[in-house]
Amino acid sequence: MVSPFHGRILKEGLKMWLMTKHGFYSIVQKEPGKYHVRSRERQDLENLVDRVPLQIEIHETPRRDYAARMIVDQQTVMTILEFLGKTVDYDNFKDCIANTSDQAHKPYHEVWGIFAQMLGAYGRPGRFQRKT
Repeated sequence: MVSPFHGRILKEGLKMWLMTKHGFYSIVQKEPGKYHVRSRERQDLENLVDRVPLQIEIHETPRRDYAARMIVDQQTVMTILEFLGKTVDYDNFKDCIANTSDQAHKPYHEVWGIFAQMLGAYGRPGRFQRKT
């Protein structure tokens, strides 16, 4: 089932980071209808190609901020997002990552800690206060 927000998101320009049990991804729309699914490690994109599955070439971009990327159309982005949503089968992301061999070395827990410190967690205010 497609979310009612999909059309609006894609029209306004898709920009996101995704931390998943399959990898860390940045998805951006570079031009109408053309999206770059990027990752710091090629393995993360290989996980998508193998698990979704996809028939997409992975481009090596070692001198860019993301070492690898796939250039895909809108339907492929939707397919990837649907796959990522359907494969959430855990009740604690940090524990899942700690037990996922090709993801455990990544700083997901540290990123969580920075967000908790800056935005607040467990009823405590964060250091960052939005100006209204």
